[in-house]
Amino acid sequence: MEYPVKTVSGLQETGDRSRAVNRSQLFWLVVLFAAAVYLGCILSPPSLMDDVDAVQAQIAHNMISSGDWVTARLDGVAYLEKPPLIYWMIAVAYKVFGVHDWAARIPIALSAIALCFTTAAFGVWAFGRRAGFYAGLCMSTCIGLFLFTRILVPDVVLTLTIVLAMWAFLRVLDEEEPHPRAWAAILAASLGVGLLLKSLIAIVFPAAAAIIYLLCTRQIFSARMWKRLRPLSGLAIILLIAAPWHILATLRNPPYFSFTMKSIPGEYHGFFWFFFINEQLLRFLNLRSPRDYNTVPRLYFWLLNLVWLFPWSVYLPAALKLSYRPVDRAGRTRLLALCWTGFVLVFFTFSTTQEYYSMPCYPALALLIGSGIAWNGRIVRHGTRFLTVACSIAALAAIAILVAVRHVPTPGDISQALSSNPEAYTLSLGHMEDLTLKSFAYLRIPLALAAASFLIGAIGTVRTTSKNVYVTVAIMMVVFFHAARLAMIDFDPYLSSRPLVNKLLQSPKGSLIVDHHYYWFSSVFFYTDRTALLLNGRYNNLVYGSYAPNTPNVFLDDSQFRRLWQSPERYYIFAKDTGVDHLESLVGKNQLNLLEESGGKVLLTNHPVSSSVLPNAP
Repeated sequence: MEYPVKTVSGLQETGDRSRAVNRSQLFWLVVLFAAAVYLGCILSPPSLMDDVDAVQAQIAHNMISSGDWVTARLDGVAYLEKPPLIYWMIAVAYKVFGVHDWAARIPIALSAIALCFTTAAFGVWAFGRRAGFYAGLCMSTCIGLFLFTRILVPDVVLTLTIVLAMWAFLRVLDEEEPHPRAWAAILAASLGVGLLLKSLIAIVFPAAAAIIYLLCTRQIFSARMWKRLRPLSGLAIILLIAAPWHILATLRNPPYFSFTMKSIPGEYHGFFWFFFINEQLLRFLNLRSPRDYNTVPRLYFWLLNLVWLFPWSVYLPAALKLSYRPVDRAGRTRLLALCWTGFVLVFFTFSTTQEYYSMPCYPALALLIGSGIAWNGRIVRHGTRFLTVACSIAALAAIAILVAVRHVPTPGDISQALSSNPEAYTLSLGHMEDLTLKSFAYLRIPLALAAASFLIGAIGTVRTTSKNVYVTVAIMMVVFFHAARLAMIDFDPYLSSRPLVNKLLQSPKGSLIVDHHYYWFSSVFFYTDRTALLLNGRYNNLVYGSYAPNTPNVFLDDSQFRRLWQSPERYYIFAKDTGVDHLESLVGKNQLNLLEESGGKVLLTNHPVSSSVLPNAP
């Protein structure tokens, strides 16, 4: 018995019942690849990094400790910038598994796996099982999704809600869909959940893509179409999901309403103004204060998507040969993917951008790439040949670096071999500029594993017509990602303050001080689960909340620090190497007792600690 399946050209292909089994097997193969990448990073993760990584994890911990699941706080200061769902997800993981760094990564890892599965399912529905499988492989083993899920930002969960909303939108409009009401509810629920992840863009992106699509297909004024979408019941679902938190956050953080368009440091206008006007509208216009972010040049923001989708981006030109006419399910999906991708990229062209802001369009591009690969034309074979060359060059480069650093000594930790480019650190990948040739001496094992992965790719893609090429490419990326994971563990002393915390936990009790910005030592707060005083720390993300009523005074100026440091009570201070000179100018070098130095950071105390006091002292 035969059954119809949509192909990438919109025609019909036939197959027997055994192929239905194969479809299920392909789904599980996509999940297997995704799990190999993302669950592996939970089982053996690097430490939580200073900056946003540990900030997200600690906010969730604070919610459990305080019982306040409405207002996020850092060191007792209200943190009103983001919606709370990612914190709630992490907090639930803590409730189930305990408060651990690896537990904090579980929601992101599971969301990444779900995103890969959903993209594959969307592709099978639109183009057929082969194209859906390739789209799923693209999502699960592309560089960008792996790279931007190393930190606890909610963008991968947001992307999951957007791809589900886009798929639901097409299914609602599909005349052959037997359950349009259910898919309309899924569409609305996805938008509501997205609002609790990243606020208004969770609705703006899918709504704008859908409107552009409806304009292109001349359905914008179709009464039948709007009836199928059920906008009124959809709005009710969105409000039911998202409104309660927004209302509670507004009521608990007055004043309730302010509409000033001036973002002035030191002025507090409550949650509503900061969350909606300052953080979203004024940030889009690049008028937000504090301006604690940088922006990727627009041209790079566009072109870097070829890097984030590598190695699968080499097949993107093949998708240009396919039909975008909305005459069948495949054509409608490709047209929507084009509208979807185009709006996201154009939106950020006129706004501030970070490297990972384009993540919501990854599934759309993966669907186009998957359908292009399934077409299997000459351009696809050219893409495979390009991969062979690129993998060969990368393997040779990795081997050459290994040879070059084979005798380079590795004293201390990797920070000894890195350069410093603090002006780049407001970008997500700013620390990549710190790499030097000498630093690869500390990364010999990850580099060797990366070289092996590129050799797998180079050898496995030689036969461009082989059906196993794409699985081989996926295997290459899984091996490469685990090399990257090992490299990040080697970077622990540089990216995290955990080695300093380990020394602190062995030392006598005392109060904590952090020199300057909370984010610079955010992992200290997570691994100690303690508050700290912030020396000159009313800075960037903590500025606005610090002026809220009843905020604890955790901020010190230089004179207050000097008075505390010279008191009989024991204090510890975490500082960067570059900040020690300033501390010496305040209290003198003799009053700064070094306990630990790691990753370009130091732990100092105001009173000497006898070696006999330390549990692990020789």
